[in-house]
Amino acid sequence: MSADGTWNTTINTPMGAQNGTLTLSTDGGALTGKMAGPQGEMEIQDGAIDGDNLTWKADITSPMAMTLEFAVTVSGDDLTGKVKLGAFGESDITGTRA
Repeated sequence: MSADGTWNTTINTPMGAQNGTLTLSTDGGALTGKMAGPQGEMEIQDGAIDGDNLTWKADITSPMAMTLEFAVTVSGDDLTGKVKLGAFGESDITGTRA
């Protein structure tokens, strides 16, 4: 199933659950899009697709500057995966198609 579209996401961070939206567009093995949430809106970078597995990065500046690294699996209208939070370890990400 295609990952294209808008997703409502929750990242369970050390600062609590962070809700946001993720808009994805696929083209072959390329993944583009943007994320929006409490830290503002950011373009995803280095997006890639391998079957149902998606990876990308996003830079945030609040509450501190860091690069988040995402690795998720899409299954129907659900996505699940992990986010590397720089030096702060990993958190779970979940989402449902909007």
